[in-house]
Amino acid sequence: MAQEAGWYTPDVFVGSLRIDPPLVLAPMAGITDRDFRLLVRRLGGCGLVSMEFISSEGLLRQRPSTLKMLHYVDEERPLAIQVYGADPDRMAGAARLVEEMGADVCDINMGCPANKVLKGCAGAALTGDLPLARRIVAAVRAAIRIPLTVKFRLGLREDRKTYLELGRICQDEGAQAVALHARTASQQFSGDAAWEHIARLKETLDIPVIGNGDVTTPEDALRMSRETACDAVMIGRAALTNPWVFQQSASLLAGRDYALPTLAERHRLMRDHFTEVLQREDERTSLHKLRKFTGWYTHGIPDGRCLRRQLSELSTAQAVMDAVDAFFAEREAA
Repeated sequence: MAQEAGWYTPDVFVGSLRIDPPLVLAPMAGITDRDFRLLVRRLGGCGLVSMEFISSEGLLRQRPSTLKMLHYVDEERPLAIQVYGADPDRMAGAARLVEEMGADVCDINMGCPANKVLKGCAGAALTGDLPLARRIVAAVRAAIRIPLTVKFRLGLREDRKTYLELGRICQDEGAQAVALHARTASQQFSGDAAWEHIARLKETLDIPVIGNGDVTTPEDALRMSRETACDAVMIGRAALTNPWVFQQSASLLAGRDYALPTLAERHRLMRDHFTEVLQREDERTSLHKLRKFTGWYTHGIPDGRCLRRQLSELSTAQAVMDAVDAFFAEREAA
């Protein structure tokens, strides 16, 4: 698809780490595991991938479920590991472990709006407790040498926007970049992201600002870059239905055309991803993941709904893989 000349800032640095292209895979719970991050990295166009967020307590207590999420390979680099919690000392301890594990960036989650996280005074709850947010950033910064970033929302509610002050706190305490999801915690993922606040934060701070929210197409990534002057664009949910969105967005940002994936390319991507899942996960987890990702990957494909309905009746991961192969083979032969 052809586009007008792009808007591309090649020299975006988080500390000493260059983010090129200036596109970031957002951390998403239950989604941005090693297999999905590796898939995005191999498709190209993503300057930084993020691990699904990690509980500081789970990390420090070495809980098996937490440790399983921490698996990565060097091919994914540069890689950010995001941690969340409400205790400055515990967050500092978790950040030390993140650094020891070899992460390229340690990211603090101050944006998760999930009730179970908010009840623990973590995630987006910290946008409503700026003194505690300051202590956490300061403690983590003092504990590690790798680049530190913080992701947050506009505030708890429409009438309690604290993002400008929180951004200044992060900068003052040594964070080397911030990411703003331009919604409040009470919005969750509803309504529209207010990109004008990303622009205001960019005008306020000297450190890089990463914009996030409602980037659903490559054209959105280009428009966010132009309208907000943000240093990089973070993409989350759009990557679920179109993992090529980073490759496509990078082309637009550089002023180049981009192509849509063919059916054969979609099939190959699903086979590559699902093969990794089947090799690493138990049967129950594999079945759940293959059903879930098939639903996303077949979004917008003719007759994709028929395949999704069929999968609900299948009881093994291999049966799902076979159904996917048969679905694409029939359409590629047509």
